[in-house]
Amino acid sequence: MAGPLQGVTVVDFTEIIAGPLAGRLLAEMGADVIKVEPPWGEPWRASQKFSPTESRGFMVYNRGKRSLPLDLTKPDAQEVLRRLIPKVDVTLANFRPDVAAKLGVDYPTLRQLNPQLIYCEITAYGREGPDAHRPGYDMILQAMSGLMASETKIENGIPQQIWSSPLIDTTSGFSLAWCVCGALYARERTGQGQKIETSLLGSALALLGSRFLHVENLDRDMRLRALEDIAAKRASSAPYDELLAASPGSRRQRHHANVYYRIYMTKDGPIGVGCLSDPLRRRLLETLDLTDPALESGWDPNTPEAQENTLRLQDAAEKLFRAKTSADWLSLLEQRGIPAGPVRFVEELFDDPQIRANGLVTEVEHRDAGTVKMIGPLAQFSETPMVADSPSPALGEHTGEILGALGYSEEEIQRLKRDRVVE
Repeated sequence: MAGPLQGVTVVDFTEIIAGPLAGRLLAEMGADVIKVEPPWGEPWRASQKFSPTESRGFMVYNRGKRSLPLDLTKPDAQEVLRRLIPKVDVTLANFRPDVAAKLGVDYPTLRQLNPQLIYCEITAYGREGPDAHRPGYDMILQAMSGLMASETKIENGIPQQIWSSPLIDTTSGFSLAWCVCGALYARERTGQGQKIETSLLGSALALLGSRFLHVENLDRDMRLRALEDIAAKRASSAPYDELLAASPGSRRQRHHANVYYRIYMTKDGPIGVGCLSDPLRRRLLETLDLTDPALESGWDPNTPEAQENTLRLQDAAEKLFRAKTSADWLSLLEQRGIPAGPVRFVEELFDDPQIRANGLVTEVEHRDAGTVKMIGPLAQFSETPMVADSPSPALGEHTGEILGALGYSEEEIQRLKRDRVVE
């Protein structure tokens, strides 16, 4: 049976990561996603290329789509849009504020062609405010949102970005796909299309969790002191680590001794141990034959004695974990019902039995690369299963079939190709 979005057609104008990921997620749910990109291809086709117009980056975020390269600066391309847009349900866009209108793909223009259209737009900073016009990428938003400072990682006096994943782009892609599903449901009830706006900035702030929380009665004075301290240190060109020390939240992240939720080194490697409730913490203490007065009522964690106790407890736990192998500890912790797991590398995961058992890795046959293992659908629908069995499209792979469905003859399609309107 087809996926939950079978029958939904999406035109994906987006590039790079966040928007294309949203399109991929919608395709996995059964939507027909048409990727409209310049005739020379979107920039991500050139990221880690393994063929002239295909790359690892493009492959990951554009799986399951159809390709329609279209030069939106040409009048004939606008005619293609005039035929295409009335037939679609959703458009995805990530243009800078002045670009969409110039290309004729802004919401007012497309809404005239299709009043029920759901127009989804993702920007770096949002459409309003002093930064609305600025370009921005994941790393820039890590810096400007406080996420980078909250990580507290410094190298040679310079704050370090989170390199392992484009986490703001990824979160934004999921957010955009989530918004589309909500808007489709609303249209089912009301018959109305609408415009959706979301931003990398909003996703970055959401990722901060409780760090982006201000309780006026508890935090006001501390925040004001921190702002004064940070401003003074910036004015004096203080080193970054001194600036970081002026932020109470970042200081806690960086210096708080941690016993119950951390990575421990065993005799032969690292493992993660996670105890986020008092019952689990007590169980870990029993397993290690340690005691912690911090779990008793009336304990003040802000005294020097409390900090010394935590450091002593941390030192004792680290020594105990180093006395046995990872396998020994993981077996014991599992017996005690304490969440734990080994630190592994990505290369180890493609054949992992747990990952394969849940369909989280899938194999796709790619015309240039052959068999490709990659992430599978993240959810299982019992009646309308998601699919992830087709590769990213070659540039212009579906031009003929898409234009043919819009009423273009073969002669007209060839003329559009000769005129470089389409590829």
